[in-house]
Amino acid sequence: MAYEKIDSVKIGTRLRTMRMERGESVEDVAKSIGVSNSAIGMYEGGQRVPRDEIKIKIAEHFDMPVETIFFATA
Repeated sequence: MAYEKIDSVKIGTRLRTMRMERGESVEDVAKSIGVSNSAIGMYEGGQRVPRDEIKIKIAEHFDMPVETIFFATA
């Protein structure tokens, strides 16, 4: 798998898809990683990219490598 930085819209789409595939609400994910519902909404909407420590918490929540979520091109 190739890795390179991808744009915030692709990251947001990936985050939303992962959340929905697990049947979780925005509130479920926000509570699990310790951020606000609006932060999750901004990440999913491509308006913001989480800072590194939040990327790690998101990866742990979804049990996936940070690179796969935030940097994979495939």
